[in-house]
Amino acid sequence: MSGTFTRTLRVDVPVDALFRWHERPGAFERLSPPWERVDVVERTGGIRDGDRTVLRVGIGPITRRWVAEHRDYRENERFTDVQVEGPFASWTHTHAFRGIDDRRAELVDTIDWALPRIAAPFASGSVERTLERVFRYRHDTTGADLAAHAAVDALGPRTIVVSGASGLIGEALCAFLTTGGHTVRRLVRREPTAPDEFRWDPAARSIDASVLDGADAVVHLAGASVAKRWTDAHRRRILDSRVDGTATLVDAMREASDRPATFVCASAIGYYGDCGDRPVDESAPHGHGFLADVTRAWEETASHATDVARTAMLRFGVVLSPRGGALGTMLPAFRFGGGGRIGSGRQVMSWVGVDDAVGAIHRALFDDALHGPVNVVAPEPVTNLVFASTLARVLKRPSILPLPAAVARAAFGDMANEMLLAGCRVTPRALRDAGFTFRHPSLEACLRHLLGR
Repeated sequence: MSGTFTRTLRVDVPVDALFRWHERPGAFERLSPPWERVDVVERTGGIRDGDRTVLRVGIGPITRRWVAEHRDYRENERFTDVQVEGPFASWTHTHAFRGIDDRRAELVDTIDWALPRIAAPFASGSVERTLERVFRYRHDTTGADLAAHAAVDALGPRTIVVSGASGLIGEALCAFLTTGGHTVRRLVRREPTAPDEFRWDPAARSIDASVLDGADAVVHLAGASVAKRWTDAHRRRILDSRVDGTATLVDAMREASDRPATFVCASAIGYYGDCGDRPVDESAPHGHGFLADVTRAWEETASHATDVARTAMLRFGVVLSPRGGALGTMLPAFRFGGGGRIGSGRQVMSWVGVDDAVGAIHRALFDDALHGPVNVVAPEPVTNLVFASTLARVLKRPSILPLPAAVARAAFGDMANEMLLAGCRVTPRALRDAGFTFRHPSLEACLRHLLGR
């Protein structure tokens, strides 16, 4: 069984900008659908003739090796990926580029595929459906990313230091920035293994000072996970990882001879505590609880940079991605029809899609009007009950198995009280006033994009 799949994307950028986006580091990561199990094992070169990418691909419960070789490279015109090892009998993906005029271009993706004889009777119908899902996601992401980069293109490329680059937001951010032509320097706690990695040890307040040489901005996303039971030791790790990491970066910026002009530091809407259904914006006072105390200490430490750099403290809501975080944790149960509300379900969830979280950071890097606290949440918060029923509807599964509050508390202790059973209706006033446009302002549209539904 074989076939040909074709899909066309038209964008409001010149053809060379569309082609360069695909050629830069990070393009594969931006194009890889988050619901798919795909890991890059090895990469030699980019997309020029003879360059190869080795992937580990999950197909149901099975993991397969997929080796793609790039051929037929013609700058601003085309390149082709050919499977030399993988699950298909044959696979050729041609990317063809054409300038419509000086300011518009189109990309035509064409895939010629054939299944192994043994798989053809079982999988032929699913190939077309899967390709339609995947390329809808790829083209939506490509178009939105290019528009975001074009909006600040006149300001030129930047060099940006990123901590937490391997985290849920950090991975997406770094890929987004590099495809936009920016240089990313990643802070790592181990010995660096790549030219863009620099060593730091926030617990020891130690950092490779050369990471700031010529840097335009610092984005600080690192911190111990809060999504586990809060023992006394882990409470200390949560607090120290944020305060020590922030202090290390602030001190390094203050001591640098060529200081970065912008500091974007993560925070969280936990700052407001449990405020129920009452809407709050960035002017609301500090709330009560462990997370409120942590975020206040975090932001107070970040504020020491305000006299050397424009400082924005991004208070993230629940960041949605199937690759991890709250949504990644929920998905297995919901996919098997075992998901449902938590506790009463009346607690308000102020959420944001991972692409809008990345977009808010990007905006904070380039918009001098954004400083101080900035709520990074979608404009349409929902109750936990609505979240559960919407996720179930998108997955075409029932939502009938609630997690009782007593069970949540028994499993997670105080973490359940502050993160699962509490809520806050947070509004993104600062982003709205800055004219920020959300890619996915509604929950259902966001989930359908992230899950390919």
